[in-house]
Amino acid sequence: MPEGDTIFRTARTLHRALAGGTVTSFTSVFPALTRVDHDQPLRGRVVQGVSPHGKHLLMSFSGGLVLRTHMRMHGSWHIYRPGERWMRPRHDMRIVIATEDFEAVAFDVPVAEFMTPKDVERRPTLRELGPDVMAEGFDVDEAVRRIQARPEADIADALLDQQAIAGIGNIFKSESLYASRVNPFTPVRELPAGQIAKIVTAARTLMRTEPRPELRVYMRAGRRCRRCGTTISRRKQGPNARSTYWCEKCQLTSGSTRPG
Repeated sequence: MPEGDTIFRTARTLHRALAGGTVTSFTSVFPALTRVDHDQPLRGRVVQGVSPHGKHLLMSFSGGLVLRTHMRMHGSWHIYRPGERWMRPRHDMRIVIATEDFEAVAFDVPVAEFMTPKDVERRPTLRELGPDVMAEGFDVDEAVRRIQARPEADIADALLDQQAIAGIGNIFKSESLYASRVNPFTPVRELPAGQIAKIVTAARTLMRTEPRPELRVYMRAGRRCRRCGTTISRRKQGPNARSTYWCEKCQLTSGSTRPG
């Protein structure tokens, strides 16, 4: 699943290409999007901006219309010049938004809906998101407070809870814990606030670094730790059985004997 850094950079790219442009055509395979306003709900509207909200992407148009998309596991947005050949097959297309200068194409995006600004404010999945780790005004203290409100959760699971802190996914869950030398199976209650702050700050630093930094543990199970040479471990964790990667030697904290 694309993580917060991918959503952030996608929103930035779309905003740079589309913001201020007038929509010349709109196509979608989603009936719920094309039923509005005689199948052309966007034509003639101005793209006001594109912004990330955790793992959600919001594209705002004049006239009080917002397109929310969520890329889930395999979705992506591409930008092309008019007439430029797409890098993905046409049957993967889900949405096309064209302006005079650019064509934004959503491939394999499974979630898309039109909303009003008030809908955005009221929708629980958006309203209840925790502080966005990629946002300019990221509130570390609030993220720590929300994580501490889940005392029995393993810290790795708490980092994936979008209502605690928005934007972190499986990659930077593992990478930020490795950078902070914290065992992923440590219960939140065993970690002081300062240590949790260190973890979320590490996640933010890693996710905002361009290009994306070299991964130290994620997808490296069975290979040597670049820091100490110990074999990297991998185990399913949490209610959704997400893969967690860690170094048993580097990441020794209280609770580190509870890997199951």
